[in-house]
Amino acid sequence: MAVEVEDRQGVLTAQIRKQFCSSGRAFELRADFAVPPGITILFGPSGAGKTTLLDCIAGLTRPDSGRIAVGNHVLFADGTGVPVQRRRIGYVFQDLALFPHLRVEENIRYGLAPLAAGERGQRTDSILESFRIAHLRARRPGEISSGERQRVALARALVTDPCLLLLDEPLAALDAATKSMIVEDLRAWNQLHRIPILYVTHSRDEVFALGENMLLLEEGKVVAQGTPHQVMTAPRRETVAQLAGFENIFTVQVVAAHEDRGTMTCRITGSKVELETPLVRAEVGSTLRVAIDAGDILLASVPPTGLSARNVIPGRVISLEQRDVIVVAKVDCGAEMAVHLTLAARDALHLQPGRDVWLVIKTHSCHLMAE
Repeated sequence: MAVEVEDRQGVLTAQIRKQFCSSGRAFELRADFAVPPGITILFGPSGAGKTTLLDCIAGLTRPDSGRIAVGNHVLFADGTGVPVQRRRIGYVFQDLALFPHLRVEENIRYGLAPLAAGERGQRTDSILESFRIAHLRARRPGEISSGERQRVALARALVTDPCLLLLDEPLAALDAATKSMIVEDLRAWNQLHRIPILYVTHSRDEVFALGENMLLLEEGKVVAQGTPHQVMTAPRRETVAQLAGFENIFTVQVVAAHEDRGTMTCRITGSKVELETPLVRAEVGSTLRVAIDAGDILLASVPPTGLSARNVIPGRVISLEQRDVIVVAKVDCGAEMAVHLTLAARDALHLQPGRDVWLVIKTHSCHLMAE
C-alpha cells in the first residue's frame, strides 16, 4: 500500500521487502508506507512483523530489497544501507538498555562523544530540563523509578538530534498517569523538532491516547493506514475489528440489496436474525462478516417505536456482569450479542437474567468485512 504525501520534508517513506523464518515458519515482510512528522502508532497482533520493521528502518536488519528515506536522507536503497551510526535514528527498546553503571547524565551523553565538550554539556542540560530529570543527573538507573528510567531512555535517544524516533513499547509497564505525562513531554519536544515517531503498542487505549496517525500491520503487510479513528472505528478487516475490541463478530449472508436507500439486508448464519447494514459490493447469497461494537447497541425494556435506527431485535437477557462502571449484558436474540450499559441504565430498566428486551442497532453500527 503506497501512500502519497505531498510535502516530503521530514516524511518517513519506506518500501521494505524481507523474507525470513520466524518460529519455524517462513515469513515475508512487505511494507509500503509514508508517515509525516508526529506520532504514528504501529499496531498489529503479535508476530505481525512490527519489531522487524523497526529493525529494518534502524539498520539492525537488512531488507532484501526496497527503499527507506526520511525526507531527502536515504537510509537504504538498491541493496545498500547507511551504517547504523550514521542514520541519525533514535531507538528506544522495551527493556530501555540503559547502562546500569553509568549515572543518568553519563547515559545521556553517551552518544555525544564526537561533539566538543561545550556542545555536549549544552545538549545534555537542555534535554534533562525538557524531560524533567535534571535533578536525577547524578543517580544511576537502579536508583530511580521506572517512569524516570523511561524519561532517561527517551532523553538519551533524542539528545543526538535524530531525524526519526523508533519506540518499541517503551511505556508498556507504566501506569496511565505516568505514561500520559511522559508522552506530553515527548509531544512538547516534537513540536520544536517535528520528526516522525513510530510507536509500537499492543494497547488499544494507547492507540487513541497517543497517536496522530496509525499503521496497522498484519502478517508483514500494512493493511490499513489513517487516523486512529478512521482505522479502528470502521474496520474493513476482521483482524482490525478484533484488535479494536469489537465484541460482536458474526458471519452473515446477504439476503437483499436496497440500492435506493443505500442498505442491504443480511442474515446472521445459523439464526433468523436479520440486520440492515450499509450497502457494499456483494452479491445476494454471498457471505460476509459483520462487526458490531457492544457500546453501539441500545437496550429497551418495552418494544420501541418511532426510532431512526433500522434494527430492532427482540431478545432475552442471558447474564449480566459488572466490570468497574460498565455492565456487560449477554442477550440471546437468536444469536448471542454483548451489550455495554451503565450501572444506572441497568437499574432503571430493572434488568436481570431472563428479562425480555429489545436490541436497537443503527445501520452504520454494522461494519461489513470480507470473510
